[in-house]
Amino acid sequence: MGLFNLTFPQFFALFATVSAGVVALYLLDRSRRKQVVPSLRFWQPAVRAAPVTRRRHVQQPLSLLLQLLSILLLLLAIAQPRFGGAESAPRDHVLLLETSAWMAARSPGARPAFPTLMDEARARAFAYVRSLPSTDRIMIVRADALSTPAGGFESDRNKLRDAISRSHAGSTALNLEQALEFARHMLAIGGGRAGEVAFAGSGRISEHDQLAADAAPPNLRVLPIADAAENLGLRKLGLRRSAEDSGLWEIFVSARNYGTRPTTATITLVFGGAPAGLRRLVLPPGAERETSFEYRTQANGLLEARLLPDDAFPADNRAVLELPEQRALNVVVYSNEPELLRPILSATPRVKARFRKLDEYAEPGSDVGLVILDRFRPQAPPAVDSVWIDPPSPGSPLAILRSVTGAQITSWNTTHPLGSGLRTRDARLESVKVFETSPQDIRIAEIDSGAVIAARPGKAKTVVMGFHPMHSPLRFELAAPLLFANILDWVSPGIFRRWEVNGGSVGAVSVALEAGQNPEDIRVLQADGTPLPFSVRNASLSFFSGAPGTVRVLTGNRESVYSLTIPELGLAKWEPPPGAKSGIPTATQAGQAPRELWYVLAVLGAFGLLVEWMIYGRLGARLIRSRTGAEVLALFKLRKAS
Repeated sequence: MGLFNLTFPQFFALFATVSAGVVALYLLDRSRRKQVVPSLRFWQPAVRAAPVTRRRHVQQPLSLLLQLLSILLLLLAIAQPRFGGAESAPRDHVLLLETSAWMAARSPGARPAFPTLMDEARARAFAYVRSLPSTDRIMIVRADALSTPAGGFESDRNKLRDAISRSHAGSTALNLEQALEFARHMLAIGGGRAGEVAFAGSGRISEHDQLAADAAPPNLRVLPIADAAENLGLRKLGLRRSAEDSGLWEIFVSARNYGTRPTTATITLVFGGAPAGLRRLVLPPGAERETSFEYRTQANGLLEARLLPDDAFPADNRAVLELPEQRALNVVVYSNEPELLRPILSATPRVKARFRKLDEYAEPGSDVGLVILDRFRPQAPPAVDSVWIDPPSPGSPLAILRSVTGAQITSWNTTHPLGSGLRTRDARLESVKVFETSPQDIRIAEIDSGAVIAARPGKAKTVVMGFHPMHSPLRFELAAPLLFANILDWVSPGIFRRWEVNGGSVGAVSVALEAGQNPEDIRVLQADGTPLPFSVRNASLSFFSGAPGTVRVLTGNRESVYSLTIPELGLAKWEPPPGAKSGIPTATQAGQAPRELWYVLAVLGAFGLLVEWMIYGRLGARLIRSRTGAEVLALFKLRKAS
């Protein structure tokens, strides 16, 4: 036996306090009494007040006992005693409801009542909740890659059914080991008597999560559902520009057979609504195969990969990637010595350079992105981005302070992208011009007398060099081509960026980094531009995405776009340990709810007080003093008349 609302010390303390007050009232003797007399004519007032006396014994012990017994019954009703021993006490349970991506698969047989595995798992969860005593508390936990409780420990069955109904299949695979550990932890800190850890789902987990079977809790109960094992699905979809041809995309597609029978699959590619490729693959059971395509385009658009035939889980039979546009920078060079700059500008196929004589100068059109003026000053500055190499003194975009001979570059502004990575070894310039710069100008290279290479940002960006790099000792160093590469990247950001587009599964993603990659130069951004947490270990970058979307990984001049739209599926089937319980528990296994007696005790307590009032109250005293039925009838008539 136990008390639900009070402990036994609290109950006895409360009963003792109320009983002491009732006994004190019975022992209290009042100094004034009400006397009924026919007339005050012969009534003599008392000379002094009547002495107060205290009773030493209770005149009506049966009345006192009846009241104490009634109060005891009412306090017991408030405390709610429960019988049945410790086994019938309320317990706390954790119900792990699998909400992995695989739960969206069609149920075997396509039954109308349970069209998907998720519907069948919800039905199992409903049945489990109904089988437990109404006083037991249950916590609903949605389990996929993360374990998310739908609420706390709850005994309200309506709230539990609502939490189960609002559980749907997600996009990640099941991490059962984490879910079981979370359930054990919640039972340990719940504060109640620990019950069962129930799991309702298919149990399709990743290969490394198979250790969860050995670490299963001893109070585990499995609510199995029928599993549609036959499924073909896309695993990865990768695209990159060809190293030999910048207009050619190399496409890699990986597919897996999750079933138990060998199957021939067909992979088709569609770009912009037009067919782009077709391959057939023979997939053995549990095996993964890869095939490759090539597709030539410089336009942006959507590339869709489809896997045929259709199966029980169509969500992983389609993947869509957005190809970026291959933009080229059109450069016009005005020089009488074009061979000096031709090797630098032809090093990348994304720069389209045209060389013209100085007397052929014309205002650049809208298709021109950069103008290079080699020791030449036009009548009017170009309205587009421009590079001025050793400009003449009159008409230079930056005022020339002086000309210096035999100077040495003392510093490069390596903190700015224009000077990134630049350094020289005691290169002396035969003749160089020093420019006057303003605070908003960027000083790229300096000698002791001032800036010799500077840039002015704005709508039309301008770079001015006080000497010709290919007529100086810099032409024998890496500084010359690197300087032009920095200028091109500043004028057209991303001109040297290497693109990789990948389609993969939602969840954990690992990216291989180049040797010597500085972690401070790495950025991982979501589709809306917000940073995504990541970690770097052993030349590998890892991040986690729990929902479908696009993630961009920026590492220097390399940008990798991950379109995580393919649902993540487990690769192995979890087998419960031999000692785990299975199925919906019976009434004996679930335990009986303790018997509730508070309402009986409340009725008996109220009835006892009513009987005591009728017997020992004013009405009861008059009834007892009346000797005949006629007197009783007269008494009632007198009360009615009054």
